[in-house]
Amino acid sequence: MHTLDTHSIAPGINLTCINTDKFKTGCMAINLIGSLKRGAASSAALLPRVLRRGTAELPDMESIAWALDDLYGARIEPIVRKKGEMHCIGFYADFVDDRYIPGSGNVLEKTASLMGSMLLSPAMEGGLLRRDYIESEKKNLIDDIRAAINDKRGYAIDRLIEEMCAGEAFGVNRLGDEQEARDITPESLTARYREFLEDAYVEVLYCGAADSERVRDALLPMLQSLPRRADATLPATEIILSPRNGSVARITEKLDVTQGKLAIGFRMGKAMMKDLDSAAMMIFNAIYGAGVTSKLFTNVRERLALCYYAGSMVDKQKGIMIVSSGVDFGNVEIALDEIMAQLKNVQNGDITDFEFSSAKRSAITSIKATMDRPAALMDFYFDSRVTAVPYDPEELCDRVEALTPERIVEVAADIMADTVYFLEGLDSGDAGDDSGDYDSGDGGDDESGDGMGDAGDDESGDGMGDAGGIEHGGAGGFAGLNNGSASGSGSGASVLYRRNGGS
Repeated sequence: MHTLDTHSIAPGINLTCINTDKFKTGCMAINLIGSLKRGAASSAALLPRVLRRGTAELPDMESIAWALDDLYGARIEPIVRKKGEMHCIGFYADFVDDRYIPGSGNVLEKTASLMGSMLLSPAMEGGLLRRDYIESEKKNLIDDIRAAINDKRGYAIDRLIEEMCAGEAFGVNRLGDEQEARDITPESLTARYREFLEDAYVEVLYCGAADSERVRDALLPMLQSLPRRADATLPATEIILSPRNGSVARITEKLDVTQGKLAIGFRMGKAMMKDLDSAAMMIFNAIYGAGVTSKLFTNVRERLALCYYAGSMVDKQKGIMIVSSGVDFGNVEIALDEIMAQLKNVQNGDITDFEFSSAKRSAITSIKATMDRPAALMDFYFDSRVTAVPYDPEELCDRVEALTPERIVEVAADIMADTVYFLEGLDSGDAGDDSGDYDSGDGGDDESGDGMGDAGDDESGDGMGDAGGIEHGGAGGFAGLNNGSASGSGSGASVLYRRNGGS
């Protein structure tokens, strides 16, 4: 069991303490949360990498490594996350609990102090962040951006998001792009650093045995050095309830692949209005495509053998769902039709008792699993903090248990397909089996433990939990795409809705 204490410790700075003696380690995350911005994402992603390289007192990685060794092997890593249209950067640390150290180790206080030094007293030259550190980390960042194409499944999802959300902040990759990264200078990065310190909302989370008063006292010396931020709030995310153009966009690209990668983006519709029902979204996703008992797995992959994998994931901050599938080039149209048919089945209430009970069991198991790892538990509460619907694991399990099939149909009823992206081979006649991608059909990583997964990237390295020429075509020839919703308005006009972060 654990207890939760969340409160503001200064204007624009919130502390969430998850107190539990279940673990032998503690962990802490300092998140600076700003708006995801086109043209500024790479500088934000680069910042924690550069700040991690050295402080005023410990100016290089060797001296930082010695300091961490003195803290019994504590670890501090950069965070770069995308939550809805929020860009979250900062540091994550894990460290041994003082209960297991002879004498008075004060590891919590010393680790918090070191994190504060990285954030507020970085190594600088002439009033600017060090050029050599910037250039070194720029190369690493550019390598990471380029490497995205090596994971074709993830690349297809990234490209879908870029195209589907081209006019929205959500369409910006958490790492930015290569040209943006190349253009970063010590002057521009230092300015971006100061902007984050002055304007970002700060969310600090701790999970461990220390009480909240001790954690607060450990953080105050650092946080009091931050510029005053009376107006800092969690950024809002713009939610589009239906396709902007009233029809489904079709995008095809060619790369040297032997297996087609199909990614379909959906708008969640009215389910995103007012009170967000996280439990119902989770169970809908589990029934439709997130797991081995889902309709996509049992029908599209197993019964009909139309694909190598098929799974869905929901981003509940942004209100989109993505279906990802690996298909032979010649099967793409029939696989797409069947994926849409299975969504229609859910919308029509065609949910068996086995599908419903299995989805519930899977979701509850996933939720309870978050309580077995401190980082996962902390990320669960971070996810709760940055949405407008706070919850705890026990409450979420209760909500899942109380759901009815009728409620799932209500959540699914307004979902509409927005964009279809297909990555095909240079010679589409070659339909190899690309066996490395023949997997269980899960709907994607689920860092938060909520059973929904993230449509956006989240590879912060914190152990917590974050895509040739383009051919645009119409949506013709794909049965069911223009009628992906059982109760769509028919007008095709998009509806804008802005969801503010949790308070």
